[in-house]
Amino acid sequence: MSARFHTPEQARVADEASLRAPHRADGRFFLPWGRWPHSPLAFLRWTIARNVHDKRGNRPAPIVPNDGVSLSGREESASLTWVGHSTFAVHDREDVCLTDPHFGPRSLLLGRELGPGIPLEAIPPRAFAVVSHNHYDHLDAYTVDRLPESVEWFVPLGLAKWFRARGRSRVVELDWWQSARRGRWTLTCLPSQHWSRRFGQPRNTTLWCSWLLDSGQRRYYFAGDTGYFHGFRTFRDRFGPIDVAMLPIGAYEPRWFMAYHHMSPEEACRAFEDLGARYLVPMHWGTFDLTDEPTDLPPRVLREVLTRRGADPERARILAVGECFRIPD
Repeated sequence: MSARFHTPEQARVADEASLRAPHRADGRFFLPWGRWPHSPLAFLRWTIARNVHDKRGNRPAPIVPNDGVSLSGREESASLTWVGHSTFAVHDREDVCLTDPHFGPRSLLLGRELGPGIPLEAIPPRAFAVVSHNHYDHLDAYTVDRLPESVEWFVPLGLAKWFRARGRSRVVELDWWQSARRGRWTLTCLPSQHWSRRFGQPRNTTLWCSWLLDSGQRRYYFAGDTGYFHGFRTFRDRFGPIDVAMLPIGAYEPRWFMAYHHMSPEEACRAFEDLGARYLVPMHWGTFDLTDEPTDLPPRVLREVLTRRGADPERARILAVGECFRIPD
């Protein structure tokens, strides 16, 4: 505990205050609890450094056949289907919610290691989607252009204009801690520890976020892209109990460069414990070869960490692409 705080309660109040502090100045967003730790030369240093990981035999995630037809009907309970990377189809009763939908063949110049787990055409017109930020592996123009125009989009500040320019007018833009209603759902935009940049959108001119998706019966936490930070404990206190936490475990090496904005599998376990969720469903691995670790390493490390921490293995559902996890009542 910091020397400034004499009690855990004082530290908790300070943590929550930082999550609710102003986070925009001079047209750019920033993290109130910390700043980007690297100079502009850090990316160059990373690209020319020797990779300590042997990526020979690098394998994508496993995949199981799934035609997606079940999404057109009603799910009597609720299920999650992993489409790949950070894309899930959350099927809760008659509703389908997509997270960071990416069905396209590439992320900017980087091709997919394997195809989507369900066909894009299987997404029903009644679906809605949340987007965490504008990086190309999370916001995919190919997918946005091809999903039905009836799909409603929920996005962080600064991104609605991009959607409207593509003819997608059903878009709701939110700041951190703001909520929107969509039928029986309450969708809350929450802080995450990340950043934004895209061609036509200079660095940090659009916001990044995570999402709390509350169907009225179940609560889902979708982390988007994030480093480990103190927000997870606050989300538990504010929104618990959480049924499913969709947390990133990949694109984490080398740690000196990635730790600020990408969690390692061990940090994802800590985040899961902080959130107090019933189930962990890992994501952000096995689809795009983004960083130094082999694409199939994150789930292996996650299993080792869970064993070391004595966690119940039934609470961590490591899915194959296309696999459907039916959430127990």
